[in-house]
Amino acid sequence: MKRVKIEAYKVGLVVKNGSVKRVLDEGAHWLWGGEVKIFDTMVPFRSELDLDIVLKNEDVISRLEVITVKENQLLLVYENSILKEVYITGRYAFWKGVKAYEFLLVDTDSLTIDERIPKSSYENAKLRVVLRKFTVGAFERGLLLIDNQLKEELKSGTYYFWNNSTPVEIRAVDLRVQQMEISGQELLSKDKATLRISFFVKYQVDNIRKALIDNKEYDKQLYVLMQLVLRGFVGALTLDELLTRKDTLSKEILNESVARAEALGVKVLDAGVRDIILPGDMKEIMNQVLVAEKKAQANIIMRREETASVRSMLNTAKLMEENEMLWKLKEMEYVEKIADKIGEITISGSGNIVGQLKDIFSK
Repeated sequence: MKRVKIEAYKVGLVVKNGSVKRVLDEGAHWLWGGEVKIFDTMVPFRSELDLDIVLKNEDVISRLEVITVKENQLLLVYENSILKEVYITGRYAFWKGVKAYEFLLVDTDSLTIDERIPKSSYENAKLRVVLRKFTVGAFERGLLLIDNQLKEELKSGTYYFWNNSTPVEIRAVDLRVQQMEISGQELLSKDKATLRISFFVKYQVDNIRKALIDNKEYDKQLYVLMQLVLRGFVGALTLDELLTRKDTLSKEILNESVARAEALGVKVLDAGVRDIILPGDMKEIMNQVLVAEKKAQANIIMRREETASVRSMLNTAKLMEENEMLWKLKEMEYVEKIADKIGEITISGSGNIVGQLKDIFSK
């Protein structure tokens, strides 16, 4: 005979010949033979004994809550409304009447999270490992694909699905206005001049199904599209036409690309030529042409001024010829100018003063 003491919140199972013969509650007990296994009723029942053997004792059955979790099921155990544990496939037992357990058996065959599970539990470390989490940003839209089939379009937010065998994917796209740089493109003009053109495009995804489902890497396709449109316009114009139509060229390229970009699910908002870069030898030639043009313009201006000056002198001469008073005033003007330069001049009082002055300065 032996004495066994069972403390508070403990239970003893008397095992003989591999089966449970008796249940011992709190207190002191005298036993004849057998082995006593003591269990803590504050935690779920765990034992090296097979649960089926334990449950053959009617007293044990009345003290335990036994739950079977099938394939594609999960058991969520709450204590005082707080998620404590998540159990996968198997059979589990919990002591009754000690802790306020709440059991939630959920089916994970469906991807949708059971509505009975509060969203506050989703980020619990024990539950998070059996969930798939996807985030669609505030500036994004997403497409939900289940088993590689498009199901719906998603707004910004966080989405959770059971982590089962069904493939789940969310493809998100940025809906903000974006800018693409097409720099250093070497192109040939209509007159075979080699140019390097830098170009920019502002665009925005307008149809996410076209952009993500109907097209692969829509942004790379847009880049190639703009290259081809730019090449087509440059190849149809001479160098002089390109330089002259630099501003209008951007609008023409924009108009041409808008309709073609729609097939990619993209709206082209703006486009422009940033730089047109000429090779070194071409720059020198252009500078020479520019200098020649400026010289020609300067010569034209000089000739125009000379012609105006001669015409003015002719008009003055005609007026002096017709008006003797103007002639005298002109004589006095010349005398005044000469007097500023020469100390003393002697002339006779009669005759043509201008003629006399001519004779003096021609000697």
